[in-house]
Amino acid sequence: MRIAAFLVTGFVLAATPTMVSAQAASSAPPPDEATLGEIVVTAQRRVENLQNVPIAATALSGDQLAAKSVARLDDLQFAAPSLSVTDAGLTQSVNIRGIGISSGSPAVANGVAVYINGVFQPPLLTTSSFYDVASVEVLRGPQGTLVGSNSTGGAIFINSQAPDTSGVGGFVQGSYGNYDHRTLQGAINIPLTGNLAVRGAANYDKRNSYFDDIGVFNNHPDRLNEKAGRFSLLWTPGSLRMLSHLEWIDKQTGGYAYSPIPGTPYSAGATGDARTLDFDAPTRNHERGFLADTELRYEFDGGITLRSLTGYANKRVNNLYDSDATSLNTAALPPSTEDQFVREREFVQEINLISPTTGRFNWILGGYYQRNKIDVDILNTNGSPVDPTHIVIYNNKTTTGLFAQAGYKITDRVEFQLGARYSHYSVTQEGGVAIGYGTAFGPTGLQVADLGNSHKDGRLTGKANINFQIDPDNLIYAFAARGYKPGGANSATSQFQPETVWDYEAGWKSTMLDGHLRTQLGLFYMDYQRFQFDFVDTSSGQSGVINVANSTIYGLEGQLQAKVHGLGLDAGFAYVHSKLGSLLAVNSRLVPPGVTLGPQCGAIPTTGCTDYTPFIREAGGGPNLFSPRFSYNFGVDYAVQLGGDKTLTPRLNYAYVGPQWSNYFYEPGFSRLRGRGLLSALVTLRIGKWTLEGYGTNLTNKTYVSGITGNNRFLGAPREYGLRAGVRF
Repeated sequence: MRIAAFLVTGFVLAATPTMVSAQAASSAPPPDEATLGEIVVTAQRRVENLQNVPIAATALSGDQLAAKSVARLDDLQFAAPSLSVTDAGLTQSVNIRGIGISSGSPAVANGVAVYINGVFQPPLLTTSSFYDVASVEVLRGPQGTLVGSNSTGGAIFINSQAPDTSGVGGFVQGSYGNYDHRTLQGAINIPLTGNLAVRGAANYDKRNSYFDDIGVFNNHPDRLNEKAGRFSLLWTPGSLRMLSHLEWIDKQTGGYAYSPIPGTPYSAGATGDARTLDFDAPTRNHERGFLADTELRYEFDGGITLRSLTGYANKRVNNLYDSDATSLNTAALPPSTEDQFVREREFVQEINLISPTTGRFNWILGGYYQRNKIDVDILNTNGSPVDPTHIVIYNNKTTTGLFAQAGYKITDRVEFQLGARYSHYSVTQEGGVAIGYGTAFGPTGLQVADLGNSHKDGRLTGKANINFQIDPDNLIYAFAARGYKPGGANSATSQFQPETVWDYEAGWKSTMLDGHLRTQLGLFYMDYQRFQFDFVDTSSGQSGVINVANSTIYGLEGQLQAKVHGLGLDAGFAYVHSKLGSLLAVNSRLVPPGVTLGPQCGAIPTTGCTDYTPFIREAGGGPNLFSPRFSYNFGVDYAVQLGGDKTLTPRLNYAYVGPQWSNYFYEPGFSRLRGRGLLSALVTLRIGKWTLEGYGTNLTNKTYVSGITGNNRFLGAPREYGLRAGVRF
């Protein structure tokens, strides 16, 4: 607490009296040196100035991510308007404007597509730390032309620092904080020849748990031990440019930390303290990932570029759960556990032809292929007479697409753009649900549900927009865009259909005050069809996916950045209003503990089965899930010149994410995530190439629910503080 108070006090002392004197000091930077630098984005296959791109987006450099305390994907919601990231255990629910992913099923695609170095990432293993990052780009709204068939909500691009041939360089940075939190990361860039360079980067992140488990197994849920390394190669012989990455990630957390929601059956076993857990089963979480990609760009004499992107990912996760999150063990409330293994392998290939932008007419042509293979193996117990239950799923997905986008400058200031993409999706699924695994029913149990099925669909998506460049500093744009997310199969008797969305937007981007102020402002209206969400499949008794209803979404978003002398300001806000239609579905919260199997059990004793009909209720009729109506963030810093090459820069950040619902039954005590406002601070002393920083996050030590899964809830990180030192060379 004293360190947090020191950080805040240090900011106030440094930013008030010294602010006045620094402005008068001869060492203060002149106005022309305190303007905003250009924001570069690459999500549209070209290197472009964000202020000239007709799209709602937030782009942050690696330094800006650190300044805003963004260390992982879920931290981005406190830096980018309309973005919501909630904990769901194995995966995270990433949503933009209330559209994205609201399901943990391997059958469903994520509507906010996450890309690392241009390669689409499965939702597994996206919670690892950022390190040696060049930029992160958050694109809001459907990206139905260039990005693909599963970006109804938007897309997030994470770009690593690329090697360069200019010279040897790099950095080393380490930190120590409360919870015995230790980090060490660094990178080194080495030119081998005039056109060949390599870069190595590594990250180590270890801390104790935010929680104390008093159970008999001495678990350490949420304890972090993360290691990662990346090797990059850049080769530029003549007109060819080749950039390759190889990355390895190993992350262990000791299991997920959650507790029963008050008022649910197992909440009687809660300890009464939010940070104290009482598990009666071993917990574990081990995630491993291998990522590889190569981008080739060849520029022909006329300026046309041929681009190829090849990517591969292999991600594996092993989990042990105490599913009821307590030590209760009664006939009415039996212990519930789960042993889970998930593996996903992916291959991606994209080909583009990209024209130059020097003339009136420009264009991009492309083809896309993606293959995903998912293996799921789950063994769970819930106290039923036919324990344990064995669930096996083998899922093979193929996504293909052809797309084109063209722009024509009607005048020097007015451009019309038109893009279209046809995507085709197919999935083949095998597997089943067996009860009594390894008991009297035999070594493989008795199969009571067939999860095998196949599904195919496809849609035409695209975008039409008009751009008016009033002057070099002001762009006005309007467009209509269509996005699509594929359907899939739940079981032999159940499928779900694709989602589609029409998005209508208008925006204004401006650079003012001779480059000292930059703004974005946008309006949007979205017509969303066949929203996909988790439900209980009554034919199998397992979790599946359903098209719940249609939705309308509209709102307003804005961003601002300013820099005058040493003073820097940034802010973003979003207002999102949504309305989800109604439907009938099983309210799984009403299903008694120990019941997971449906009426398909047949000759199996009825005590091991259930009829879900009594638990069907009317749902929907409220806002979209994981869609806060209001969210905003702002930050302020001031660089105080201390003479020579020394500066002291205190900074404060505040971010607010409003209340949101995690379930379409809208039960206030069980599925409502309250809004939270988080304060962070950073004080940075720079002396030449060296930096020393004091940092603090969640300075008010706010306790807040960061996600809900079933009848359990996750909590966000408590107050953290520490010191960080680094050097660049």
